[in-house]
Formats: sequence, structure tokens, C-alpha cells
Amino acid sequence: MEVSLYHILGIILSVVLIEVVGILSSRKVKTAADFSHAGGKAGTWVVCGTIMGTLIGGQSTVGTAQLAFTYGLSAWWFTLGAALGCVFLAIGYVIPLRRSGCSTLLEVVSKEYGKKAEVLGSVLCSIGMFVSVVAQILSASALLMTLFPIKFYLAAALSCLIMMAYVVFGGLWSAGIGGIVKLVLLCVSSLAGGVIVLSLTDGYHGLMTSIEEMMQTLVVTHGRASEDFVQERYNNLLSRGAGKDIGSCLSVILGILATQSYAQGIWAAKTDSVARKGAMISAVLTIPIGAACVLIGLYMRGHYVTMEEMSALAAVGATLPEKVGVMATTAQAFPLFITHHIPEFLGGIVLGTLLITIIIGGSGLTLGASTILVRDVFTKINPSLNESSRNLRVSRMTIVGILLLSVVFAATFSGSFINDLGFLSMGLRATAVFIPLTLALFFSRKIKSQWILISIIAGTAALIITQILKLPVDGIFVGLGVGVICCLMGARRIES
Repeated sequence: MEVSLYHILGIILSVVLIEVVGILSSRKVKTAADFSHAGGKAGTWVVCGTIMGTLIGGQSTVGTAQLAFTYGLSAWWFTLGAALGCVFLAIGYVIPLRRSGCSTLLEVVSKEYGKKAEVLGSVLCSIGMFVSVVAQILSASALLMTLFPIKFYLAAALSCLIMMAYVVFGGLWSAGIGGIVKLVLLCVSSLAGGVIVLSLTDGYHGLMTSIEEMMQTLVVTHGRASEDFVQERYNNLLSRGAGKDIGSCLSVILGILATQSYAQGIWAAKTDSVARKGAMISAVLTIPIGAACVLIGLYMRGHYVTMEEMSALAAVGATLPEKVGVMATTAQAFPLFITHHIPEFLGGIVLGTLLITIIIGGSGLTLGASTILVRDVFTKINPSLNESSRNLRVSRMTIVGILLLSVVFAATFSGSFINDLGFLSMGLRATAVFIPLTLALFFSRKIKSQWILISIIAGTAALIITQILKLPVDGIFVGLGVGVICCLMGARRIES
């Protein structure tokens, strides 16, 4: 089934709606404060829209379905971790952040540990957020390549241009108000997709049965096809190993607490209560969206094969059963489900919503990285950038630069699991920012500044080395462990 005119009309309707909202939102942007944190006037749903506009992006949808296609229920950890992160944000961090009098997380760190810690954390945190922007570009490219016969670079360039148009003009007002519109469309479309999956397979048991039958077809490529294998691989929250999956969840939880984009939603709120409610609503809504995306990935595993699997079957003279579909890459699981199994016009709206989801997610992360770099790095180098109009101009130029660079890097990671990039991104933010931020907010004047610097550098290096060497333990445990040890050494020196 090819993309029809009704699909295109539905996509256009969704995209036009959200872009109009973004442009209209730009009228609220009068100052740099309006651009970065909505002037502190946002209500509960704008806060929720701001958080989920970044949180529910390509990693939570396309990436979750892709990972579920290969590893089943363990793909749920990204959105489960996201929900838990929002809960911890609401319960433990809202009031300290809002009472800090700061506008960036690294400014909080700077007040306690000095400018060096702020700049170092800013650069490393921005790198982590940049990795996530690359993941969003990959998600958007997979979607566009599914819809249109275009090459990767053109798809990536189009994704970049749409993100620029969305966030450059509206800033956080655009991300927040647009996030509300997207939130409604996404919740409806994701839940509808989950219901359709269960109806097509006669429930969850039928879904597992279809996967078992597919594994029997693919026994040549996978080597196992028993019911026990299917249960272990696809019906197991820890199918990639407890250390890997729990570590991934922890990376997301701490990454949310250490990410500027989510803190901006908290600072944008009118009151502490509004900020908490916005974060808690985000947690509640994230869980079913992730579950629906997992169901879609499982359905596609039971009814589709990749081009690589089809080639392996052909090499041994085997053929595919009737009605088994073929897709180029696992990243296309979500968009192909929509084009093949949802009525055309509604499917177009869902595809448009999915594209919007990815665009807003990438835009929010880009805005957060831009805010960190401009306020915590560029203005320290050139204080004249603190002037409102210059600050706004430089912020927009930084956004453009980040997105252009992300297109180049996306080509390098085009064969990776989107969610693995997401986990790495969250882990980098956590090791660079979480420990010094938490100590600054809750344990003021307990650690010497030089040990915080060592903690940031050593923890991040340990995480990266663990990932490169592919050690059996998840990098987040190593990175955090090294960081905590460094801080404890600093604490002991104070006591001596």
C-alpha cells in the first residue's frame, strides 16, 4: 500500500495546524525571557506541553517501536524512565529549582562551584543534548523516507528545515502551546494504534503467537523459534539483560533531571503548584504512549521482515509466507504500520502528528542546548550578549548551527538504534550535570569545587569508555560511581 492523496491531506492538515500555532505563538515573544522560559506566565497545560513536547519525540515513538521490533517489551524502558523522571522532577526538584533564582541548570552549578564547573558542564551537557537531536533527525528521516521516494540526506535536510521554522520564531511559547496541540493528537493516535494492534491479533496472546510463527519462518537467520525463546526475547522487560535495561532506565531518569529543556518548563510555570502538576501530568500520559508504541513494534515483528532477513531467506532458497510484509529498516516499523493498517485520512493525521512529535522533540532539545551555550558559555566570553536583542539573535543563530551540524552527524549514526542514542544522550547529561546540580541544590558547601570539576570529567570519561569498550555493565553505573567517588573524596578533604 503506497501513500495516497488522503494520507498527504491528513499530513498537511496536522503540519499546518502545528506550524500556525508556532507562528502565532511568536507574537508573545517580546524579550529573551519570553523566548527561553515564557516570562514565567505558563499554566499547567503549557508546562505539560513544554515537557512532553521535548520528551515524546522520535525516541519515544519511532525509536520505541524500532527497539520493540527487535527486543520486545524492553523497549518500554525509555518511556517508563521518562515517566519516573517527571515524577522525581515534580516531587524533589521543582521547588529548589524555582527558588534558586536561576534560569539555567548550569547557573545553579555555577553559583555553588564557580564558572569553570558551569562552562565544563555546559559543553558536556550540550553534547549530550546534541546526540539526542541527532536521534530526532534520524527518526524524522526514517518517516520521510517511508512516505516519499527520497534519499537520506534530503530527508535529513528537510527535517532540519522544519525544526528551524518551528522553534526559531516561537521559542518556548511555541514549544509549550504547540506541545499541547501535539499532545492531544499524539495521545489519541497512539492509543488508537494500540487498540488496532490488539484487535488485529485478537489480544496480547495472539500478538505473541504471531511473533512465534514469524520466528519459525526466520529460524534460518535467528537460529531459535521456540515458545520459550519468544517469551524470553519479546515478552520480557529485561530481555537485553537486567544491567542494560535498568541502566538505560536510570539514564533517562537522571537525564531528565539534568536537562535544560525540562527545567525551562518548570521555570516557565506561574506557581510551584502549576509546575508540579504539569510534570506529574506528563508522567501519567507518557506511560500509555510508550505502551502503544511497544505494541506496534511487536505487531510489526509478527508480520514483517527486514530486507536483510529476506535476503538471508532467499540465500537458502526459502520464501516468505503470504501476507508477510517487507521493510527496508527497523526504524520504519511505526510509519509503515500507520500506512498499512490505519484508514488513509486518519493515518495521514497520525503521520503528521508523528512528524510533529519528532519536530517538537528535536526543537525543544535544540532550544535547551542553545540556551545553555548562550547563557553559560557565550555570554561569559562576550558580556555584551546579555543585552536582550543581541541575546535573542545569538540564540536563534545557535539553534540554526546546532541543527545543521546534526544533519552531518546523523549520517554517521544512520545504522544505530535510535533509542540507544537516546540512552547515551541522557547518560551524558546525567554524568555531566546531575551530581553537581543535586549537590548544589540539597548539599550546599559540602564539596570543594575542584573535586566537582574532577567528578564531571572523570564520570563522563568513564561513561564514554565503558560504552566504547562495550563492557558488560551499563555505562551509567560506571560514570555515576566514578563521579560519586570523586565527590566523596572532596567531602573527606573538607572534614580533615
